[in-house]
Amino acid sequence: MVAARGFEDHEYETRIANAQSRMMELGLSALLLTTETDVRYFTGFLTRFWESPTRPWFIVIPLTGEPIAVIPSIGADLMAGTWISDIRTWQSPDLEDDGVSLLCDALDEVVPNNGQIGLPDGHETQVRMPLADLMRLQKRLEPRQIVGDHGILRDLRTIKSEAEIAKIETACQIAGRAFDRVPEIAKKGEPLDLVFRRFQMLCLQEGADWVPYLAGGAEQGGYSDVISPASPKELVSGDVLMLDTGMVFDGYFCDYDRNWSIGRPKHSVADAFKKLIDASDAAFELARPGKTAADMFHAMNNILSVGGPDTGAGRLGHGLGMSLTEWPSFIPTDHTELKPGMVLTLEPGIAVEGKILVHEENIVITDNSARFLSPRAGRELQEI
Repeated sequence: MVAARGFEDHEYETRIANAQSRMMELGLSALLLTTETDVRYFTGFLTRFWESPTRPWFIVIPLTGEPIAVIPSIGADLMAGTWISDIRTWQSPDLEDDGVSLLCDALDEVVPNNGQIGLPDGHETQVRMPLADLMRLQKRLEPRQIVGDHGILRDLRTIKSEAEIAKIETACQIAGRAFDRVPEIAKKGEPLDLVFRRFQMLCLQEGADWVPYLAGGAEQGGYSDVISPASPKELVSGDVLMLDTGMVFDGYFCDYDRNWSIGRPKHSVADAFKKLIDASDAAFELARPGKTAADMFHAMNNILSVGGPDTGAGRLGHGLGMSLTEWPSFIPTDHTELKPGMVLTLEPGIAVEGKILVHEENIVITDNSARFLSPRAGRELQEI
């Protein structure tokens, strides 16, 4: 079943109400948002125009009332098609004042002189405006202060609504259909870079809006890393091919991979792959409200670390949603508690005879357990 595109207005109204409740608790008079995902989370403003770094974009969430969009005029028409009604624009790029005065005026209206303005400042955040403009804004707003958001955006975005989960599951289903068709495009003698291009075409054919992330590899008995661009090397018998896709449906990602052996795999490779699936299954069985990201790491690592070195990946899974990777990280020191509505990746990796294998699934935490969003892989390494 394909999820509906867009959201009803009440989805955004609920997000605003939740944010304003947290702001009240934490003493913030406004939130200032500058990144694509944070702007879209509260507005529904979906565009690939963010690929251009030229123009800054701003959303102000006041303590009471509706959001204020302070954006370049080129985005006015699209923003007007969202639920946002207070839209203020300037001609950008402006080399003298690229929206700073307009943004300052908006904040002056909703923030008292002693007020604090929250700007996301933790892990996996950034400020998408020139540092010089940020410093000018801080100076002009005095005695108001720009401070961190105390994790408000992170906490809100970590828990997905049913409508968000449906979009991620649709993305997973699209990728699953493309993965099922890989034997059409990958066989002995095919160049790896051509397989990559054709796989992206399969994703688009099956319903993806775009494929911003595709990684993988193909080498004898495994692969050396999972982030390199594809080479023109031809597939040969004994290679293990891995494709890891982060494709998008209506602004939401899937993020999982699949592996294939070109011809019959070595016993060591087949056994290592079974171990990966066992590790993924162990984490899935553990995943439920009250467990932590660290618990998930240990559930997988206890299986993967027996008799083998670390792969150097740094973590064994993460959150997923509007971004390819989100909070939390499955590492020993992340004690984020799992809660219903979290969408997560399970991403165990294992070393085998100088190479690595990685397996990845997408799941959602429910009230009592977890549910697969990606089509669950079996324990046998697929042969092509």
